[in-house]
Amino acid sequence: MEIANTILSQLGGNRFITMTGAKHFVGLTEPGLQFDLPTDTGAINKVTRLRVILDPCDTYTVISFRKKRGQLEYIEVTRQSGIYCDMLEGTFTEMTGLYTSL
Repeated sequence: MEIANTILSQLGGNRFITMTGAKHFVGLTEPGLQFDLPTDTGAINKVTRLRVILDPCDTYTVISFRKKRGQLEYIEVTRQSGIYCDMLEGTFTEMTGLYTSL
């Protein structure tokens, strides 16, 4: 859970949650963090879920998903690897079109 909390703070913590409406945070065993975005945010490619995974080389892999229409399944939209902690906010904005701060 410590890694998931660290990732959330690197994304911007409470400011990130307020700006994006992110919810349903789950600490992953991979290790990493997964969270959902509201469907009405207007995100690029209708992204509604993101997963940030800590890689063995101390970088992150960020994966975005969108929900299959009328189903409970998610489809992978984009994947970026080799992301450093100071690049997480920019990568999130690039993948979703949503800003993490004013």
